[in-house]
Amino acid sequence: MQNERLRALMASGGWTHASLASATGVDPKSVERWVNLGRTPRRATALLAAEILGEDVHALWPALRQARAARAVSPELVALYDQRADLPVSLFVDLLTTARERIEVLVYAAVFLHEAYPRLNDLLRERAADGCTVRIAIGDADSENVRQRGQEERFGHGIESRCRLALMHYRPLADVPGIELRTHSTTLYNSLYRADDEVLVNAHVWGVNAYGAPVWHLRRHEAGGMFDTYADSFNAVWETARPVEE
Repeated sequence: MQNERLRALMASGGWTHASLASATGVDPKSVERWVNLGRTPRRATALLAAEILGEDVHALWPALRQARAARAVSPELVALYDQRADLPVSLFVDLLTTARERIEVLVYAAVFLHEAYPRLNDLLRERAADGCTVRIAIGDADSENVRQRGQEERFGHGIESRCRLALMHYRPLADVPGIELRTHSTTLYNSLYRADDEVLVNAHVWGVNAYGAPVWHLRRHEAGGMFDTYADSFNAVWETARPVEE
């Protein structure tokens, strides 16, 4: 069956089989098959051709609407834990210790780290002294989102208090070269603990304290994957956060 929509678009835009083939990096015979035989190109090629022609890719090739087979497990998933309480603090510490270029922490409080590992600030100073960029974003205790989280988790003012405690723990790092400390007031969907191309993601579940919610350990596999989704999320929150003064 011929692809009449594609034929009409090419004709109105002055495209030949050869010129569209050149623009999309395929053989002219492939374009001829798209038009005369109704063949569907590979998704990446179809997206490029649709962009060139100024048309919706699914309008040109409806078959691309069909769901692709899902992978059983993401190649970026290193491990999955039922709840954060299952992880020894040493796992967090070991991860941060391996960082050579970047450490990023996005939480409301996460005071369990300082409570279980009193040398955390020293570790972060050491990593920064070795050239590692360290960015820490903790919750603004006076923000509405923090107060709301306390109500949802039936923790009351406990979360606000822990945010203040976290700030007390991290404040000595505010003047350390290579370390930036900020407070944020965003809705926290996940707590993130990143070291270079690895991240521990503590998912948040409505009505459940963070220690009882799942954690997945990701390692970056390719651009645009799950890891990059969380890295981009951190950057977006960081832009809204306020620096903590010494």
